[in-house]
Amino acid sequence: MFKIAQRAQLMTESATLKMAQLARQMTTQGHDVINLSLGEPDFDTPEHIKLAAIQAIRDGYTKYTPVAGTLELRQAISKKFKKDNKLDYSPDEIMVSNGAKQCFSNLCFALLEAGDEVVLFSPYWVSYFEIIKLAGATPVCVFADVDMDFKPSAKQLRDAISSKTRMFVFSSPCNPTGTVFSLDDLELYAEVLRDFPNVLVVSDEIYEYIQFNSKHISIGSLPEMNHRTATINGFSKGFSMTGWRLGYMGAPSDVLAACVKIQGQFTSGAASFSQKAACHALESDLKPTHEMRKAFEKRRDLLLEELKSIPEWHVNKPQGAFYVLPNVNACFGKKYGTGIIENSDDLAIYLLQEAKVAVVNGIAFGAPNCLRISYSLSEARIVESIKRIRIALDKLS
Repeated sequence: MFKIAQRAQLMTESATLKMAQLARQMTTQGHDVINLSLGEPDFDTPEHIKLAAIQAIRDGYTKYTPVAGTLELRQAISKKFKKDNKLDYSPDEIMVSNGAKQCFSNLCFALLEAGDEVVLFSPYWVSYFEIIKLAGATPVCVFADVDMDFKPSAKQLRDAISSKTRMFVFSSPCNPTGTVFSLDDLELYAEVLRDFPNVLVVSDEIYEYIQFNSKHISIGSLPEMNHRTATINGFSKGFSMTGWRLGYMGAPSDVLAACVKIQGQFTSGAASFSQKAACHALESDLKPTHEMRKAFEKRRDLLLEELKSIPEWHVNKPQGAFYVLPNVNACFGKKYGTGIIENSDDLAIYLLQEAKVAVVNGIAFGAPNCLRISYSLSEARIVESIKRIRIALDKLS
């Protein structure tokens, strides 16, 4: 028996990955499981991007890359930031990582230590909380529920910042809520943050291209915010390149240099041919991305319509990503057989076992009264999943 380090013992397993694994196990046992737990587009990577990677391999583009990413890709990202987001990051202020998650990890290990605090909008993406803890810092969660459209107030943000605060973290569009922060929202937050110039703003914009009815706004584009903001993005969601493991970040030069140092010791640079394909993705027609966004919007509307048949679940209308986060606490305390639904984890397990539908409990996202539902699957499966859930809920007493 080997001794396991305390940092690993204290870390919580990713709830999304855990539920996905349980769903896969049931599938291999012959069950028809509908998986609403995955944060992964069900669309294939666009053909022109795949062909660019194949050509890069044929051309011998298979060697190590600079830790921060190839200059070609960093230049393409710099142009993208300027054109799409009004962000002024030079190639030397940009790094490429093995996914957006690594960008965030680099930041935390480069900037945080014991005694530091990170203000985190809640509900939050599961890994933020655990990575902050792993870096030795303390997450300070600022919560807003479904009645607030999951948008904390500027006063809540101000009240959460202390002399120990080193970073403020949020995502827009948000995982798990689908919430999109508007220009008005961001200006109110920026007004607060200008009073705390030593707090680094971390804006996760990985779902930028999956946004409905509004233009994406980066908080770093607001006055006085560019050079105190780290903007994280990547290729997994908007280009359906999850398995390519490719994210990127623009950040102040001193912060960026520290992150490159961290990544250099952990993984070095991202895959060479993936970066070549990523350049092609950024510089090519975004028609496949726009078509995917339209499909997600249609699925969202269908899911919300279907959820009306479960009136005890309270849900808002998310404006981006591909999730809804209904409040389901009306189910707590109900019984099934000899069991009882104590919390959202119990409910998620019950729905997997009884309805053969996989969802993720909200506890992992800082929203214990909620379940996260992904609508990254066909319209027919969405309709069938809610039908199964409704039948299972009717069995509770």
